[in-house]
Parts: sequence; structure tokens; C-alpha cells
Amino acid sequence: MRWFEGIGRWILKGLSETGTVALLFFNALRSIFRRPFGLRNIAKQMETVGIDSIPVVVITASFTGMVLALQSYTGFKRFNAESLVGTVVALSMTRELGPVLTGLIVAGRAGAAMAAELGTMRVTEQVDALATLAVNPVKYLITPRLLAGLFMLPLLTIFSDFIGIVGGYFVSVELLNANPGIYIRRTTQYLQMEDILGGLLKASVFGMIIATISCYKGFQAEGGAEGVGRATTGAVVISEMLILISNYFLTAFIS
Repeated sequence: MRWFEGIGRWILKGLSETGTVALLFFNALRSIFRRPFGLRNIAKQMETVGIDSIPVVVITASFTGMVLALQSYTGFKRFNAESLVGTVVALSMTRELGPVLTGLIVAGRAGAAMAAELGTMRVTEQVDALATLAVNPVKYLITPRLLAGLFMLPLLTIFSDFIGIVGGYFVSVELLNANPGIYIRRTTQYLQMEDILGGLLKASVFGMIIATISCYKGFQAEGGAEGVGRATTGAVVISEMLILISNYFLTAFIS
């Protein structure tokens, strides 16, 4: 019976946290349309989430496109289908690898920073001080981060898609001596706008997941520096798990 009780407590705790996260998300979403808008704070968070993540995105996307082209060329060469390498790289980057890898990178970098920053503010009672000063902590701290995740993830994904396709072109044409005209023609021939828009929709959802989970974990931090560390680790792990899980359902919905 204790085993069943443990499972029941675990399920109830999960449902309770899910409800709390949902309420936090909707409160932050509702605060977007309330004054003051805090444009400077929003711009700062966009810089943190977007611009500061560009170097990592460039490295990840370029080598992902390069290894994808290398593996595709090696496999397709057995069937004399080397001309389809550009198509595979473009579709893989825009539909799956671009948004997913970008989401995982931002979760590990910007998401961890969000959770650590808000967790530190929570354990040092800065969040309570904001409430004492009649400042809504959700609107001041969470809403800008939610908007940053919502808008910057698609932009980073577009950048990641482009860099990945260029990396695949470099490997195929410069290293494997593929025909550049055929590579470009095959890429533009089969790549449709629906593929790009589907990846951007995924990126927007991933951005909201990262911001919501990271801010929630930061707000729930307690126990000093150790609690902040646990909150940061939990934010990254849960965000990345939800990105992979939601990616399946979004793919099924879009397809």
C-alpha cells in the first residue's frame, strides 16, 4: 500500500505543479496588455535570450548541417541519389533540427540564466520587496522573459536553418565535389513555405515553454545557493524534456 501511496502523492504533486505553471503562464500572458509595458526590460531580455545565444547557435547549426550533408551523401551515393542531399539538409533543418536544437541550446543557456537569476532574487527576498513596493513581480520579471522567448526563438531558428543549409552546401560542394547548381535547385525545388512556417511555430512554442518553466522554477527556489542550483538544474531538464515531448505532438499536428 505504501508503494501505491507514493505513486498517488507523485501524481498529485505533478498535477498541482502543472496547474501552478499554467496559472503563472496565463497571468504573465495577461500582463502583456497592461501598462506600463516596460519596453526597455523587454529589449534587455531579448538581447539576453537572442543575441547572446547567436555564437552557440552558429556553431551548433553549422556542424549539424555539415554532418547531415556528409551522412546523407554517404548513404545516397549507394543509390546514385547524391542530388537529393540538399533537399534532405534543407527539410531536416527547417522542419526538425533547426527548431529543436535551437530550443535545447536556449534552454541550456538562457533558461538556466533565467532560473538562476530569479532563484537568487527569491532566496534573497528581492521578489517580496517588489511586491511590497506595489510592483507586480509576474509582470516585471516573467512577462518580459516570456515575450523574449516567444519572439527570439523563431528568429534564432531562421538563423539556425540558414547556417545549417550553408554548412551542408559547403561540405557537399567544396569537400565532396557535388554540383552546386543541382544542390541549390534541389533545395529550392522541394523546400516549401509550409516547412519553414511549421518550424517557426515549433520554435515559438519552445520559447514559451523555456521561459515559463525557467521562471516557475526560479520563483519556487528556496534554501539558499543549494536551492538555486536545484531550481536551475530542474528548469533545464524539464524544459528540454518538454521540448522533445511537445515536438512529437506538434509534428503530428502540423503534418
